[in-house]
Amino acid sequence: MDLPYYRRFPNGFSLIGWGIVLAAVVASFVVLIVAQPLFHSGFGGFIPPLLFVLIPLVAVAAVGGAKAPFALFRPLGLRDIGLIVLFFLLNVIVTIVVGTLINSVFHTAANPAGDMLTTASGLDKVLFFGWSAVQLLGEEIFTVLIFLGSLALLHRAMPRKSALCLAVLVASIIFGLVHLPTYQGNMAQAVALIPIRIVLLLPYLITRNIWASTGTHILNDWTTFGMVVYAGMQAD
Repeated sequence: MDLPYYRRFPNGFSLIGWGIVLAAVVASFVVLIVAQPLFHSGFGGFIPPLLFVLIPLVAVAAVGGAKAPFALFRPLGLRDIGLIVLFFLLNVIVTIVVGTLINSVFHTAANPAGDMLTTASGLDKVLFFGWSAVQLLGEEIFTVLIFLGSLALLHRAMPRKSALCLAVLVASIIFGLVHLPTYQGNMAQAVALIPIRIVLLLPYLITRNIWASTGTHILNDWTTFGMVVYAGMQAD
C-alpha cells in the first residue's frame, strides 16, 4: 500500500492543497503552545491537544474530501503491535546512547513535563497520561503530514527513494526544532531528537498506519513519565 496524499492530483494533493494542510499544521502547533498555559489542569487539559489533533485533520478533509484523513489510520493488527514493542525497545537504546553522548558534552535542560507531574494532584497525574496520549497522536500527525508534504515536493525533483529519505530527515529536523521551547532553547537537545524521531517514524513507514508510530511514541513517553511518578513516590 502506497503512502497517501503525496502523488500528484487526482491521486494526491496539489501544491496549493499542501500549502493549506501545512499551514494548518503550523497553526495547530501555535494553538497548542498558546492554549496549554490556559488549560493545564483537570479535564480542560484535553482541549489544547485535541485542537492540535483536529486542526490538521480538518484541513486534510477540506483539501482531500471527508474521507481523506482516514488514509492515515488503519486497524491495529498483531504485526503492528509487535512493531510497536520492537521500535519502542530500539528507541530506548537509541535514546540512552544519544542522551549519554549529549549529557557528556553539553549542559542539558530538564523536560518541564517532569516538574508538572511531580507537583500535580493525584487526579491530574492520572489525567496527564490521557492529555499526553492525545498530544502524542498530534505530534505524529504533525510529523507525518510534514513528511508527506516534503515527499510530495521532493518527489517532483528526484527519485522516490531519495525523496523519501530526505523527507524523513526534513520532518525529523523540524520535530527537533519545535521542541526548542521545551528544552529552553537548548539546540543540542533539539538535534538529539532527530535520530529518536527517525526511529519513531519508522513504524508508520513500515505499516502506513499512524497508530503504529503513535503507539511507539506513547509507550516511550509513558515509560519516562511513569519513572518520574515512581521516583516522586519514593521521595515522599
